[in-house]
Amino acid sequence: MEKKYEDIVKELIHYVGGEENIQTVTHCATRLRLVLLDNDKIEMSNVENLRLAKGAFVAGDQLQIVFGAGLVNSIYQEVVEFLGMSNTEVKTNVKASSKTKQNPLQKFIKSISDVFIEIMPSILAAALLMGLTSLLSTKGLFGSESIVEMVPAISGINRMVSIASSGIFALLPMIVAYSATKRFGGRPALGLAIGAIMIHPNLADAFGVAGGSSSPEVVNVFGLSIELVGFQGGIIIALMIGYIVAKLDELFNKVLPDIIKFVLSPMLTILISSLLLFTIIGPFGRELGNGLTNGLLWMTEHLGILGFMIFAGVQQIIVITGLHHTFGAIESQLVANTGRDFLNPLMSVALVAQGGAVLGYMLLHRKNKKIREISISAFTSVLFGISEPALFGVTVKYKFPLIAGCIAGAISGGYVFLSKLTAVGYGTTGLPGFTIVDPANNGYLHFVVAHLIAVIGGITLTYAFGKVYERKNTDEKDIILEENVASMIEKEAEKELSVFED
Repeated sequence: MEKKYEDIVKELIHYVGGEENIQTVTHCATRLRLVLLDNDKIEMSNVENLRLAKGAFVAGDQLQIVFGAGLVNSIYQEVVEFLGMSNTEVKTNVKASSKTKQNPLQKFIKSISDVFIEIMPSILAAALLMGLTSLLSTKGLFGSESIVEMVPAISGINRMVSIASSGIFALLPMIVAYSATKRFGGRPALGLAIGAIMIHPNLADAFGVAGGSSSPEVVNVFGLSIELVGFQGGIIIALMIGYIVAKLDELFNKVLPDIIKFVLSPMLTILISSLLLFTIIGPFGRELGNGLTNGLLWMTEHLGILGFMIFAGVQQIIVITGLHHTFGAIESQLVANTGRDFLNPLMSVALVAQGGAVLGYMLLHRKNKKIREISISAFTSVLFGISEPALFGVTVKYKFPLIAGCIAGAISGGYVFLSKLTAVGYGTTGLPGFTIVDPANNGYLHFVVAHLIAVIGGITLTYAFGKVYERKNTDEKDIILEENVASMIEKEAEKELSVFED
């Protein structure tokens, strides 16, 4: 196979202290991640200036180099081949290093991220299909009638699209339980089984009970009166019960004799998990999920525009910490409870504002070829919902563009509030986010305007901040240079005086 990036691989390995200093190599959508034995051996300035690299930083126990979507996969493969690692060795090393180096918060964030990364294709498919059926069915977008009414021939297709999108969301607790069980070490089929129990048709529909249109059956379990209500929309419950199923499966596979393990292990796992689901996990998870949703809704109702601006202003800072991976559970719960996601447009404008900041920085340094290449590549990634190249390649690196982008995001977040812009799904931002916009209240028009505000605001504020910041830095450098020159002249004068006196 042709080695397109051999020079990058060799230089990278040299700049991180050689092969013997590399413990693991992994990657995400945009970043190559290295866990090293000794981070002090990193030559960071050289790593940042690698060909095609858009930035580098150390987060927690990892050196992360931003290459961008698609490219990072190819470079990762060449690094692994150069180091002579097999996929099995990589996975084993990653598990070992994560156990020894990650703190509890990092482990929690990564586990939630892993659960949703596994099922994100299905969530994206559902969100995009839901956006498509909204586009086809909504009146007033292209006239007084909807597209389906104007073209009746596509009504059947629209109905199938609607069933496909709503079907995925209806079964989402089962999908999440499957992924969670798999992630935490259990057999995925058992996760599917407990997920099926969560949405069993003999249970009273959770939304019907909440709306007062149906009443649940009540049974006695160990003296407790338990309402047999389904867990439709119970994403957080699915996460928790998936963890329980995985740990019970591991436990019974360890303690039971081989002769009865095959039969009793899955039976006991599902039996105990089901009891916990209806008695402890379900009620607690339902309250937790409702609490998160109600808390976010409280923010919009009581903090109003200020709440929206704060969230949009700090969202990309949350991305830097990695905590944004937990938003998937919150957004899915929000969609399940309300049918809409007001966080998605806020995250989208916050993302695009950082892209505007990148363009503003490029404008300040338009004669610098390296900055121009990095900025264009980073902004392209932003358009498709990936902000890491912009953050770690430009805005975080130079600081003032990050601040400018956050302010622009906050301003645009205020517009999102005023325009009542929401989404019918989640999981995609930037240009792809247009497909899941709620068409109500001229949603498509407000989506475009909000993002133009974010981009233009990011460009303008970054350019203005840059003029002040870089002029100040230049003045400080000139003062330091003048002081150094004066000091040198003084020292030379002292030497000449000393020679003259001698």
